[in-house]
This record gives sequence, C-alpha cells and structure tokens, in this order.
Amino acid sequence: MSKLINKTYKIFISESGKKAFDLNHRKILKHNISKYDSAVLRAKEIFDNIDLLKERARAIKLKVINNLDNYLINFQDNFEKRGGKILWAEDSEAAVKKIIKILKEHETKHVIKSKSMVSEEIELNRSLEEEGIEALETDLGEYIVQIAGEKPYHIITPAMHKSKEDIAELFNEKFGVSRESTPEEITGFVRQLLREKFVNADVGITGCNFLIADVGGIAITENEGNGLMCFSFPKVHIVVTGIEKIIPSLMDLDTFWPLLAVHGTGQNMTVYNSVLMGPKKEEEQDGPEKLYLVLLDNNRTKILEHEKQRIALSCIRCGACLNACPVYRNIGGHTYGTTYSGPIGSVITPHILGMEEYKHLSFASSLCGRCLEVCPVNIPLHELLLQNRNESVEKEYIDRKEKLMISGIKKVMLNSRLMNFGGGKMKNYLLKKLLSKAWGPNRTLPEIKERSFRKQWKNRKKKELNPNI
Repeated sequence: MSKLINKTYKIFISESGKKAFDLNHRKILKHNISKYDSAVLRAKEIFDNIDLLKERARAIKLKVINNLDNYLINFQDNFEKRGGKILWAEDSEAAVKKIIKILKEHETKHVIKSKSMVSEEIELNRSLEEEGIEALETDLGEYIVQIAGEKPYHIITPAMHKSKEDIAELFNEKFGVSRESTPEEITGFVRQLLREKFVNADVGITGCNFLIADVGGIAITENEGNGLMCFSFPKVHIVVTGIEKIIPSLMDLDTFWPLLAVHGTGQNMTVYNSVLMGPKKEEEQDGPEKLYLVLLDNNRTKILEHEKQRIALSCIRCGACLNACPVYRNIGGHTYGTTYSGPIGSVITPHILGMEEYKHLSFASSLCGRCLEVCPVNIPLHELLLQNRNESVEKEYIDRKEKLMISGIKKVMLNSRLMNFGGGKMKNYLLKKLLSKAWGPNRTLPEIKERSFRKQWKNRKKKELNPNI
C-alpha cells in the first residue's frame, strides 16, 4: 500500500475514533436524526402501498441504467431542440474548465448557487475563488457551512452537525447577530442578506434532481425558493449534474418526487418543484436567456462496467441510508473525507476516487441491511459493500500485515487443535498483545473463558452419563 493510502486510511480511523466518542457531537446528531425519523414515519402514511411504489421506482431506474447511452442521446436531442446547450465533462477538471469558460465569456464576477452535491464533488467553489469569481451558496444549510469554512456534512442536510446554539454563535462571530437569536430570526437575517445578491447576480448555478428524457427537461426540487431564484433572476443559468440522473418520462415524476420528499425530509411533497424546458422564450418574462447543462461522468461509466455495483447509480440522493446507518449515526459525515458519505458514499466513492485509496470505506459498515430497508429505490447497499470488499481483496489492495493476519487466523480456525491450543489465560494474553491497539482505548476486549465450548460440552455429557462425577 502506498503512503497516500495509509494516510487516507489513518485519517479516517483517527477522525472516526474522535467523533464516535464525542458525546456532544453524538447528542446533536441523535437529536437531528430523531426529528427526521419522526417526520418520515408520518409522511409515509400518505402511501397506500409504498413497497409497490419503491419497486416501480427501482424498475424505472434499472431500465435507465442498463440503457443509459440511449436515454442520454434522447435527452440531448430534446434538450437542444428547446434551446439548451450540453457540455459533456469526462472528469472534475474538465467540468470546472467548461464552467469557468462560460463565466469568462459572460464577464462574470458574481455567481449565486443553489444546493448541488455535484458542484461539491468537482470542488467548484474553490476553483471559482481562485479565478476571482464570488460564488455564494444560497441554500441556508449550505450557506452556514460555507461561512464556517466547512464541507457539507450530509447529502440533504449540510449543517446537520450543528445545534441552533452553534449556528447563533457562528452568526454572532461573522455578522454580530445576537447569540440569543432564534432559528427564525437567523433565517430572516440571511433572507435579507441574500436578496440583493439574487437580483444582481450575473450567473446562477444549480444542480438538478432528474433529467427527463422524453421532453428534454430538468427537474429541480427544493424547499426554500432559492433554487427558483437562482434560475429566474440571472440571465445565464448553468446546471451541473451527473449522467445518471436520467428518468424516461415527465410522467415518472409522480413516482419519484413523492418518494424523494418523504425519504429526504419527511414531507408529503417538497415546497418548490420546477421543470425547466430550456431558456426563456420571447413571450416569457422570467428565466435565463441562456441555459447550459454540464453533464459529468467522473468515473460513473466505470461503475456501469460492474454488473452488480451499477445499481448504485439508481440513487436519487435522498440521504435516507445515511440517517439509518449505525456507523454514520456515530461518526458523522465529515469523517468519511469525501463528498458522498454514509452507505451510498462507501459504495460509489472507491469507484469514483479510486479503490486503492478509498477501499477502507467499504469496510466501514456493520452490513446490517438497514440501508436497504429505507432506500426508496431498493438498492441493496450492504451487498454492494461486500462486492467492493471482494474486489479490493482480488486486486490485492491490502497491506502485508493485514494479509498475514488474515492468513494466520484462517489457518488457526481451520485446525481444531490450533483452535483449542492453550487455555483461556494464554489466549487472553495473546489478544491483549496482538489486538489491544486495534481494538482501541475506548472498548474492552472480550474475555475468553478458561475452558472451550468443546471441553464444557464433553464435561456436560460425562455428567449426564455419570452424575456422580
């Protein structure tokens, strides 16, 4: 293993250890996720048969993923007929270059952005800052982590790791807002702060939730109206998204929008749902004069090459698997060190950023299957994590010590004499010597009994045959 792999892995182990035993962090996370859990339970009551709807969504997405090239061509034809322009980007660097080129052509100084995980994936804000272009996040959660100098903590809820007191303290430090401010007061302050930015922005940049093949439309769903303003006020609108976001038909939105709302935020329906059909027409008053769509691959086609893992591209980014995962609920989002965290991030990140460097994420799971239970498109994430683990071993992305240890354990466990060699005291001594560091300072090593199960069983049988022993 390279030094880079060791460094990435060691950072993950170090950070996960800190976060897992940070009681304040766990308290905040538990509180915020519990509110989400309660909301989702209530929202699910709108469905007569949610399992049937999830199977329908799964079937639609599988059909698209298995025929992605045809759907992308169909979408491109319909999108360009409506006046939009598509820019294909092989990787993050290509995507950033294409976006910056557009911004320079329009002499852009100020950009407003709505929430987009793909723009986080390509680290767009950092690149724009280097070019002297102000990029302002307008989603409240994204804005909070932006002024805090942090990355989003969660796919749906970027500031989930912060309490209302933390946020009030941040706004006091940055803007002099009272530390006693309520969430409503802080929201009102941000609304006023952003109003001028919306009106005067040169370009608006958004992500999207779905690309609709049969009409060439772009579906965007959000709760704050900031996304709506990001493509209503500026004369130029740039959409950045992954190639997997395709759905076949406009009629499929009645399947995906309710599932996304319920599983993403526990709502019956998200507040603002928009479908963009190209730049504005002559008779229309609102909307951009020019509409660009940057379609990002960034190794998504590599995931497509895997017959089993490709189903991960069906993900609609609701974040439900993060909230359900016992690992995420303990170590949080920043610990993963990637754009996409939780079970879905652990599946796709090793393929997007490299199995050799990020294979450890696929081992950061209890494989309990809870992620499948809550997934609105029935992705068997725990099975895909096992596939990733198997691939990492087959490609020998494993260090020598780990390989020797596994080989030794296998040898012992396949030999009953070796398994039974020595008593409990000796085995406990070896455990402390060999595993105490890996087990960590915050957990107690299990204690092996003096007599093995086999010896206890033999003794029991002897007593049954001869009670006087």
